[in-house]
Amino acid sequence: MFRYIIYILLFAAILSCGGKNDNVQQKKQEATNQNTHYDLDEIEESGEIIAVTMYGRNTYYDYHGKETGIAYEMLQNFAKGEGMGVRVETASDTAAMIKMLKSGEADIILSPLTKKFADTHKLIICGMGKPKGADAFGWAVRKDQPELAAALNSWYKPGMEKYINKKESGSFGITMVKRHVRAPYISRSKGIISQYDAEFMKGSRHIGWDWRLIAAQCYQESGFDPNAVSWAGAKGLMQIIPSTAASLGIKNIYDPKENIDAGCRYLKRLHGSFNDVRNRIDRIRFVLAAYNGGPRHIRDAMNLAKKYGKSPTSYNDVSFFIRNLDKPQYYNDPVVKYGFMIGSETYNYVESIMLRWGKYRGGKAVATLTDNVSISPFTPQQSHHRNRFTGGKHEIINLKDSI
Repeated sequence: MFRYIIYILLFAAILSCGGKNDNVQQKKQEATNQNTHYDLDEIEESGEIIAVTMYGRNTYYDYHGKETGIAYEMLQNFAKGEGMGVRVETASDTAAMIKMLKSGEADIILSPLTKKFADTHKLIICGMGKPKGADAFGWAVRKDQPELAAALNSWYKPGMEKYINKKESGSFGITMVKRHVRAPYISRSKGIISQYDAEFMKGSRHIGWDWRLIAAQCYQESGFDPNAVSWAGAKGLMQIIPSTAASLGIKNIYDPKENIDAGCRYLKRLHGSFNDVRNRIDRIRFVLAAYNGGPRHIRDAMNLAKKYGKSPTSYNDVSFFIRNLDKPQYYNDPVVKYGFMIGSETYNYVESIMLRWGKYRGGKAVATLTDNVSISPFTPQQSHHRNRFTGGKHEIINLKDSI
């Protein structure tokens, strides 16, 4: 009997502990359905403003696990001043955004709408854009949200987006990493690439890759600096983002052994997700692209390749669509589920690693590899000294640096 009572109490507790986001959403929808007031005060009380938009560099996108985009950063600036958080939902088209706004699933549309179009749908143009004049455009809220519209108009100053755009172009659009730049070799003649060669060899056993390929990737990620930190929050030799680190059980992300081991285990995870790619070298390229740009974006590019009559498992075919996922005609395509990405960066990332791998292999072109070639022909000697710095100061450098 006592156990039965305990079960009832536990069940009741679970029912009473709905997620915060679900409660916020429910309150907003109920208020909208009942035509009750749900304006700025109520949004602030909920603790977050929910925006709906379409993917794009000027609106919203995911960059190495970090939410960004000009409109998103602008709304973050507004919300911070109001003491709120920001949550973004994405829609496939304008009709879907309007439906979400009117149903109460969202508080604001971040994609720019013209005033004429907004008037037709009984919406208020406000915030970022040009809220007045015949050619007015901007974000949009419902007619029953005059306080939110007024607050956004009071906050917005023409030219604010130029600062955000400059920041986004300078930091968000290019992978920037703070690191000590170290030499790509300790000793060519002895086959010593870095002081971490033994760890690369151990880690390579997780995935069955040539350890020098992992060394080439590590140099591209961090320049062999174990304390490297990127703008997006990736850390350590293999530049692992916090969420991935947590899923891999890393205790000290800056520890070289832990970081390399975790990076190789993550590569193995990605390797397994591309089982449909049978060619060994193609699969390596897909895995590297996924490590940099995210597996979902790479699958989007593969879907585009298939749609346009190309082979979705040929990296040469898919790489065109990876490079062009920053163009609306591609990231707005119905087969693309995860929107905009800076694909040129990912493409260059893969090519740089493959080129450096070839150099680490003694200059032998990677294109000559066969499926059976995966093991190093020699064992590197143990390094007893640190790599030489190519510079004595911390630098902010582009991951697209030359080999």
